[in-house]
Amino acid sequence: MYEPRQREEEHRRGPKEQTARDPLGRLVTLLDPTSATADAFRVLGANLHYALMDAPSRVIALTSPGPGEGKTTVCANLGVVLAQAEESVLVVDCDLHRPAVHGVFGLRNLQGLENVLSGERRSHEEVQQEPMPGLRVVTTGPLPPYPAELLGSMRFKEFLRQAGSDFDYVLLDTPPVSMVPDSLVLAAQADGVLVVLDAQSTRKAALRRTIHGLESVRTNILGTVMGNVAVGK
Repeated sequence: MYEPRQREEEHRRGPKEQTARDPLGRLVTLLDPTSATADAFRVLGANLHYALMDAPSRVIALTSPGPGEGKTTVCANLGVVLAQAEESVLVVDCDLHRPAVHGVFGLRNLQGLENVLSGERRSHEEVQQEPMPGLRVVTTGPLPPYPAELLGSMRFKEFLRQAGSDFDYVLLDTPPVSMVPDSLVLAAQADGVLVVLDAQSTRKAALRRTIHGLESVRTNILGTVMGNVAVGK
C-alpha cells in the first residue's frame, strides 16, 4: 500500500524520471499532467464514469480500425487518470499478436495473461504488476499460437468475471478490428467498447467497417476517441 506522501511523490516525478520508464513519452498524463491532452483524458474518464454508473462491472475494451492509431496510448493514459481519481484500475494487454502495454509502462513481459489462460497461473493476482498507485497491469506474457481460442475460452470469461469484481475499471487493450478476429471476441465480452481513431490516417470506410463489425456482436459502443488532431495556431 502507498501512503499519501508516496502518492504525492509519484505525481511529482519530473519528465526525466518518467521518460526513463516511458521512452516514447506516451504517458502524457504523467509527463505533462496540466496539459490540454491530459485534461482531455480526465474528461474521458469522467464521461465513462457516468456512462457506466449503473453497470455491475466496468470492463471496457479499446480497439481501433487499424494499427498505429493510438489505442494503447489511450488505454494507458485512461488507466492513469482513473487511478489518479482514486479508482482501482486493471489494464490488461489482450493483443496477443503485437503487445505494447508493457513498453508504455516500462514493465517486463515474462508472464501475464497467457499464463493464466493456459492454466499455469490461477488468477490475475499472480501475474499483475503495479506501475503506480491504484493501477495494476497484466501484460500478455508468452504469445500463444491461437489467441482467439484462448480469448473465447471459459478461462478468459472467468478471468474477466474475477477482475470485474476486484477492480472499479478493467481496461482491455485489444488488437485492431481489421487485423484479426480477436477484437470482436473481446468486444462481445466487455461492458462497453471505445473506438480509437487517428484524425490524420483513419479512413471513413475503415471506421464504418469497424462499427459494423462491433454491432454484429451486439456490443455496447460507448463512443470514439480521436487523437492526432491538428490544432490551429
